[in-house]
Amino acid sequence: MTQVRNPLTGKPDHVLCPPSAAHLASAAAGLREAAAAWRATDRGPALTRLAQAIATDDALLEALVADTGRTGESLLERQIVAGLIHRWVAQAPALLAAPDDAPASLPGIVVGGEAVPYELVGVISPWNLPLLLGMIDAVPALAAGCAVIVKPSEVTPRFIEPLMRLVPEEVPLLLVEGDGTTGAEMVPLVDALVFTGSVPTGRKVAQAAARAFVPAFLELGGKDPAIVLEGADLDRTASAILWGATANAGQSCQSIERIYVERSVHDEFVDLLAAKAGAVGLTCEGGPIGPIIAADQVEVIERHLADAVERGARVHTGGVVEEHGGGLWCRPTVLSGVDHSMLVMTEETFGPLLPVMPVADADEAVAMANDSAYGLSAAVFAADETGARAVAARLQVGAVSVNDASLTALVHEGEKNSFKLSGLGGSRMGKASIQRFVRRRSYLVNRSQGADPWWHNTEKGEN
Repeated sequence: MTQVRNPLTGKPDHVLCPPSAAHLASAAAGLREAAAAWRATDRGPALTRLAQAIATDDALLEALVADTGRTGESLLERQIVAGLIHRWVAQAPALLAAPDDAPASLPGIVVGGEAVPYELVGVISPWNLPLLLGMIDAVPALAAGCAVIVKPSEVTPRFIEPLMRLVPEEVPLLLVEGDGTTGAEMVPLVDALVFTGSVPTGRKVAQAAARAFVPAFLELGGKDPAIVLEGADLDRTASAILWGATANAGQSCQSIERIYVERSVHDEFVDLLAAKAGAVGLTCEGGPIGPIIAADQVEVIERHLADAVERGARVHTGGVVEEHGGGLWCRPTVLSGVDHSMLVMTEETFGPLLPVMPVADADEAVAMANDSAYGLSAAVFAADETGARAVAARLQVGAVSVNDASLTALVHEGEKNSFKLSGLGGSRMGKASIQRFVRRRSYLVNRSQGADPWWHNTEKGEN
């Protein structure tokens, strides 16, 4: 029996109830049976009802708050998920429509086709944004005509039951509780798999998917850099980076985790950032910074802080993990005097830490930003958009926020791929996202008439 910790109180208040392997297999088979009818129907009305229910259901919101300990981000999650369902309802029909027949290179031959959805898609999602990251892939898969089974993190399972109560009967969507064992049991039951989480676990998932011979789409860790060039509006930049690094207490893969500032404006920027960060309080004090959701993450944050201080970093704000009411919290922590010998600049922290490093110019900033095993996203701030985009084009990442930070959390229209260890597979964002969940079938039709089809000359030995 696995007890689930409440991030606000530090006490267990939920018992994890994973399905048995046999029950999971039976549920997967039932979803497959339902998939045929789902593919054949107009899926928009049922998905629209789901979006409307998610947008207004208080029980779902309360469960999300219990799972994560924060309210503001949970409200935003609910809003974003409802919005993405409406977006896919509007866009999916055109994106999945069969193309018009077109002539082939051979005389008399035309090519047609259609999108064929996978019967059953599996989603294994993380704890930091449980509703959003459980549904960001499930929704386009459903819109494509797939059945979907989701295994959210064992750290945040409370939202599952109220969400399942909102799912219309005809929608073949199932969320199940469970830990890594349940996730591993799910892999051979599905036709395609999406995983969001850490690099070490992602490697295991990819290997399991390869053994099961199913495609796997992985979005893994990030160590997102922000570059601040001379001439940027420092006050606006500091506010944007502070939000990008501390939203959801820094517990997001697209959080800003390292900052490179041209030396000529470094000190001024650090002073501005520290002043702003020092004024941001914890939610238990009426501020916006929520608790550390997963207790295991505390060790990572404390290890990175201790390593940085031991190697000479200066702490301007925050710098310790605090306990309030049994919950664990970390204030926005601005660090200077950092370099790439420190863990805080090279390993994913997943907390509200803002290490700032001076660089000589844009060339050094790009070199430092690219000196990473990760390549998820980044941010560039400059005096003008042209200069910022020129720097952005040199970064080895999938998305760059220009004169803003962490926009991929809110703007889902831009197609992007993960670079390096940050993931594999097709874009999770933009219109291309739905293409992950269909295979393409072509129809090659001979419409030639009379006695001289394209192969007539071949039969006579002619070229």
